[in-house]
Amino acid sequence: MTELTGRTALVTGAGNGLGRATAHALVGAGARVILVGRTRQTLDAVADELREAPAGVRVAACDAALPEQVRALGRELADEQVSILVNNAGIAGPVAELVDVQPDDWDEVFAVNVRGVYLMCREFLPAMIERRAGDVVNLASVSGKRPLARRTPYTASKMAVLGLTFTLAHEVGPYGISVNCLSPGPVDGPRMHRNFRLEAQRTGTTYEQAEQAFVSRSALGRMVTEAEVGAAVVAMLRMPGLTGADIDLSAGMIGR
Repeated sequence: MTELTGRTALVTGAGNGLGRATAHALVGAGARVILVGRTRQTLDAVADELREAPAGVRVAACDAALPEQVRALGRELADEQVSILVNNAGIAGPVAELVDVQPDDWDEVFAVNVRGVYLMCREFLPAMIERRAGDVVNLASVSGKRPLARRTPYTASKMAVLGLTFTLAHEVGPYGISVNCLSPGPVDGPRMHRNFRLEAQRTGTTYEQAEQAFVSRSALGRMVTEAEVGAAVVAMLRMPGLTGADIDLSAGMIGR
């Protein structure tokens, strides 16, 4: 299916994980993709994977949490008509009781996970408003909507992304722009593997026991995959009436 042919999508955090998977899914749907992230080397590796993309792929290094770099990115991409913005860049932050979290660690999580979304929207929404068309998909997490011990900075930041999304959808809806959230999790990948190792150490259990205790809470008894997250982003773009929405993709970890 190539229904995104003729559109350009910018994906942050595109050098690995969910960003990489989303870039693959968007290219598969016909979009031109701009890969954005802090590390040029990983972005180039993803671009090499997508070298056969009919609409082409572009790489741009940028730390989405830094205003001056986001402004520079806007100038660098002035020749591109970005009509899809996928705010995926994020960090997991510390695993610790709240009383042991240092202010600098708290601020770093919010800088990347929340301020980065705000800065990217502020930079690329004006052109969408002028064209009266566009889509923004913000990656939140099911962890923003349920208790997750020892992960307060992360869960709080993801709840903030939800609030930003809901309000922004009403601000730019009159201009024909859709703003939605995708809340994945748990996603099978390096971040969850790290969490299982830490949990096993904390509880004196094995890695396998820590993983099973976690995934047993989901309806499907498993984690979702990175490819499923990428496919979900494309599916949301196929729903023109969808805005101000939050879609859970959790293998049934969250039931409402």
